[in-house]
Amino acid sequence: MSSLNMPLNIFQRLPRRLRGWVLPALILAAWWAAVESGWSSSPLLVSPLAVWQRGMGQVASGELWVALSASLWRMAWGFVIGSGIGLAVGALLGWSRWAERLVGPTFHTLKQISLFAWIPMLSMWFGLGDAAKIAFVAMAAFFPVVLNSFEGLRSVPREYLEVARVYEFSVWQTLARVIAPAAAPSLFTGIQLSLIYTWLATLGAEYLLASGKGIGNTLIDGREHFWMDLVLFGVVVVGLVGFALNWVLGAIEKRLLAWRDRTLAQY
Repeated sequence: MSSLNMPLNIFQRLPRRLRGWVLPALILAAWWAAVESGWSSSPLLVSPLAVWQRGMGQVASGELWVALSASLWRMAWGFVIGSGIGLAVGALLGWSRWAERLVGPTFHTLKQISLFAWIPMLSMWFGLGDAAKIAFVAMAAFFPVVLNSFEGLRSVPREYLEVARVYEFSVWQTLARVIAPAAAPSLFTGIQLSLIYTWLATLGAEYLLASGKGIGNTLIDGREHFWMDLVLFGVVVVGLVGFALNWVLGAIEKRLLAWRDRTLAQY
């Protein structure tokens, strides 16, 4: 029994920041051992060293930075456009019952359509270039922001609004000091989901609308030439970018919620 508890005890002694790296380290060790032991001669099982060397070649040649900057540029534009329109539509639906009855049924119908079902229409409208990809990414950002903005505004407690009326707040003061702090968690959830979906949609757009540069196109190149090391390197880059986006958003969320708590504590 003590031997079974030993790995658990070692894990518990690790600093919390390092515990999340245990599983990736174990996977990497198992991968390296499988290659070194000759467990499989398939070209699909390349060594971690080969992936590392391919990655260093991509960095040295500048191909990684060209592809990554192209993908992030498309994602940024799609995120700004889609989330901006989504915030406006969500605020309108959450603020106005009349707008919800007028626009709500159409919106809830459109959000049931698979995002990738729009690809043929977008390619016919915008071609296969950046315009179609940005439009696709913007659609991925739009729906989660609308839904969470709507839910956030509708979930503001009536007591908060009553307090604003007692203090005779203007519409702008009510929005800035009461509604925005109360709805902030839901709004931020929509932004977070939007950012995740835009990164995934960027890769999907590059994969399905294959013209141009991007990380998705790097994966396509690896597949077409059967370069498994390039495919795996692309997957690692995709994961690291997603991790970085999530980390940055988490840091912003902490500051945002701290501001929200201080604002609500004043009233």
